[in-house]
Amino acid sequence: MTKLSVNINKFATLRNSRGGNNPDVVKAATDAERFGADGVTVHPRPDERHIRYQDVRDIRKIITTEFNIEGNPKEQSFIDLVLETKPHQVTLVPDALGQLTSNHGWDTVGNRDYLETVIRLFKDAGIRVSVFVDPVVAMVEGAMLTGADRIELYTEAYAHGFAAGNKEAAIAPYLTAAARAKELGLGLNAGHDLDLTNLQYLKQQIPWLDEVSIGHALVCDALYLGYENTVQLYKRQLQ
Repeated sequence: MTKLSVNINKFATLRNSRGGNNPDVVKAATDAERFGADGVTVHPRPDERHIRYQDVRDIRKIITTEFNIEGNPKEQSFIDLVLETKPHQVTLVPDALGQLTSNHGWDTVGNRDYLETVIRLFKDAGIRVSVFVDPVVAMVEGAMLTGADRIELYTEAYAHGFAAGNKEAAIAPYLTAAARAKELGLGLNAGHDLDLTNLQYLKQQIPWLDEVSIGHALVCDALYLGYENTVQLYKRQLQ
């Protein structure tokens, strides 16, 4: 079964735009679980422009499914937060300071020594580690050498190709990368720009996906379709 982890960052973006605590991101996490999600994802950034570090602490206290924290471990504050809250999974993403959204995976070859050190730190704390990578076999193989438990395939290129009507060409590098990850014994996650139009095809072509993390599109759909209904619609795409 492929799990759906709901990224609740956009709830925090909306809250922060007005001040106060509406919408309540802790309730957004609780409701995601109640509506059928298999987990909750947050991506705290140092400027706290959406999810704040205290949100992470508060959500960790109430989570009943799986908790996934994304971020760049080159920020010591991020490392400290992960080790303090001990999520089920940490997903390492090579974001720069002030970056609008994730737009590339790790160079797992060039950063092997660094990644190996930080991954060991998290794994020694009992935290599963996933590394965000582009659908490139060399990067998948490099991730295995760092000691990562899983990779998360960065799916923006797939989503753009799918939307342009070239789904077979769009999925091709992902099939190759996913197959290599399977051969190497790496778990497989996916995320970025996945939505109700392209998710089912991804799952059909790569049925051994462990998890997808979806935030922006899911929250946008929830504005029109309702939060509970939207979570269930995304779950159906994964069946």
